[in-house]
Amino acid sequence: MYSDKTHELINFQSVSKDYKNLLALDKISFTINKGDVFGYIGPNGAGKTTTIKIIVGLIRDYSGTVYFNGKDIAKNHYVIHKFVGYHPQNAGFQEWRTINHVMYTFGLLSGLRANVLEERIQKTLDFVDLLDDRDKKVKYLSGGMLQKLRLAQALINEPEILILDEPLSGLDPSSRYQIKNLIKLLSKQGKTILFSSHILSDVQDVANKVGILNQGKILRIGTPEELQNEFNIGNEIEIEYANDNKIFLNVDSLSCIHTLDKLASNKQVLHLKPEFNLDNAINQILSFLIQNKSKIRNFKTIKPSLEDVYLKYVRGEKQ
Repeated sequence: MYSDKTHELINFQSVSKDYKNLLALDKISFTINKGDVFGYIGPNGAGKTTTIKIIVGLIRDYSGTVYFNGKDIAKNHYVIHKFVGYHPQNAGFQEWRTINHVMYTFGLLSGLRANVLEERIQKTLDFVDLLDDRDKKVKYLSGGMLQKLRLAQALINEPEILILDEPLSGLDPSSRYQIKNLIKLLSKQGKTILFSSHILSDVQDVANKVGILNQGKILRIGTPEELQNEFNIGNEIEIEYANDNKIFLNVDSLSCIHTLDKLASNKQVLHLKPEFNLDNAINQILSFLIQNKSKIRNFKTIKPSLEDVYLKYVRGEKQ
């Protein structure tokens, strides 16, 4: 899966990294294709930030090989740096600087010429909705504005790939929504994005491919839909009955029902047995309800969330 060499942008081949007695990465291999939004998830200490630091060139003493556009990054990191935008998890900016000053400094560090820098700063700040605040000092910025500034400095050199380490961490719901929308807009523009996050609902909202990392090992890579479909467990059916309905399901009604919760006087959630095919179970349930003349107001299936899938892998329940 994901083996089309013509579209590969990042390719990790059996990469390991240890810190004295701690093995941070254990022979990980994965590919990020051009245009992917790759959600990298795992518990704290799993190796996500180590992976990111290898890509951006902050860690160079590792075993294995990492390719960017077919080139070994260990041998070409000065060239590759021009094509990468990096959003560190806790990038600090000197509090006395203004947003404009920060962007000017990072623009120069990215190798931009002075004659294009002002236009690039204006364009980037406008994209992240900070243009009107460009003269505001860092010490007066909210958490959401700081994350936008971190994203802006990563975009200043118009990179081919964006590496975002926990870009949604610590944000209030409104700011998180704004940053997610910016990531979606960048994806629509054709940017390739790798971002780590522990907020799994956000990963599910944004990513088209997900990598699950635990204790330095890649447990699984796939689309959110592929990962969800690997688990029959967690499939649920919610049934809402008419108020005057007299026939309800119980655990013994059908062989496909594992457990059952009553959410209200006229609403039930059925938890299906893992071995039962979802379509066959739906057919059984509907046939039973129709035969018993139950009055149904609403009937819907609920798939396991990405968080359910993640917990199953990390706990070792999926081998």
